[in-house]
Amino acid sequence: MRRSVGSDGTAPHPGGLQHLAGLTDAPSAPAGRPRVRSQDRTAWLARLLALLAISAGSAAAAGWSEEFSSDPLARGWRVAGDASLFTWDSASQCLGVTWDSSRSNSYFLRPIGTVLSRTDDFSFSFDLRLKDATIGVNTNRPFTFQIAIGLIRLISATDPHFQRGSGVNAAHGPRNLAEFTWFPDSGFGATVSPSILSSNNQPAFAFAFPLELDPGALFEVQLSYAASNQTLRTTMTRNGVAFGPISSVVLGAGFTDFRLDHFAISSYSDAGADGSILAHGTVDNLSVTVPDPAIGNLADAPLRALSNGVWTASILSQGGFVYELERSTNLADWTTVAGPMSGTGGPLALPDNSPPTTGAFYRVKADKP
Repeated sequence: MRRSVGSDGTAPHPGGLQHLAGLTDAPSAPAGRPRVRSQDRTAWLARLLALLAISAGSAAAAGWSEEFSSDPLARGWRVAGDASLFTWDSASQCLGVTWDSSRSNSYFLRPIGTVLSRTDDFSFSFDLRLKDATIGVNTNRPFTFQIAIGLIRLISATDPHFQRGSGVNAAHGPRNLAEFTWFPDSGFGATVSPSILSSNNQPAFAFAFPLELDPGALFEVQLSYAASNQTLRTTMTRNGVAFGPISSVVLGAGFTDFRLDHFAISSYSDAGADGSILAHGTVDNLSVTVPDPAIGNLADAPLRALSNGVWTASILSQGGFVYELERSTNLADWTTVAGPMSGTGGPLALPDNSPPTTGAFYRVKADKP
C-alpha cells in the first residue's frame, strides 16, 4: 500500500539470474517479439518469457519497490514452503504474514536480479506492523525465537539441512543471509538483531535491546550495506519517530563472504533451536536497491542462427560472474550446452553447437564463483 510520502508508485520488474527464450516453429511473431529465421528458411519464434524480465532504460533496473496494490504472486513473487503463512490483503494492499516456527522453513520471496557479495553495496527497507507475538508455543522450546525479513541465497535457505536456530553448526548452521530479525522478550528484553551469515556459517550480528515492537505500531525499517567499510547499518522509526539506536554490523577481516540472490519474508522452523514463536503481522512498502543485473538487456534478436547452424544467445555480461546457457525441450529437464564462461563487462556469446531440429527452450544462468 502506498504511503502518503515517498514512493512514486512504480514497481519495475526485477532483473534476472535466469532468462528464458523459447523456440517454436510458429510462422509469425507477435508484436514486440523478434523472429529469427535460419538459412534453410525454417521460421523460429524467439520468445522472451517475462519470468524475470529487465526493465529496460530505467534507472530503477537495479532495484524495485513493492506496495502490494495487486496480487504479488502474479508479478514475480512466489512461495517456497508453506503458502498458508502468507496472504495478500487486497483491501488493505499489504501482505499478511504468519511467523510460525512449528512449520517448515517458509519464504515469500522474489529474485533481486543479481548475486550479492561483501564487495557490493545494497539496501532494503519495509514497513512492519505486528498484531501479536507469542514465544514458547512449543513447550520443548520455551524461549524466544526470531521473525525475519531480508536477503537470502535461495539454494542455501531451502536446503533440507538448513536450521536458522542452530547457530554455528557445520551440518545445520544457517548460511548466506543478510536480514533484519527481532526476538520478543524472554527475560533479557525484546531484541532487534541485524545479521549477516557467511557462505560457511560465520555469523556477524548486532543486538539492540530492549526494543519492543508493540502490536499495532507502524515500524519503518531500513538496512543499508556499504562495501567500502564492510558495514550493515540499520535505522528504524516507530509511528514516524526515531526508534533505537541500533548498532551496526561490521564484517571483520576474518569474515569470508556471502552470496545473496532473493529478498524474502522468512518464517523459520524452530528445529535445532531452544525457542519457538507464533506471530502475526503485515509487511508493506518494500524497496530493494542492488547493483546492475547480472544479465544485461538482451539484443533485439537474442537467439541467432549462424551460417554453421549454431544457435547463440547474446547477453550483456558483468565481470565477476560466470554464465551458462541451458537448453530444454519440456521446461522441466535442463542441459548445459555452453559455459561456464566468465563475464567480460560487455557482450558475451553463448552458443549451442548442436541445437535440436524440433526446437527448444533456452535459459541463461549467472552466478558468482
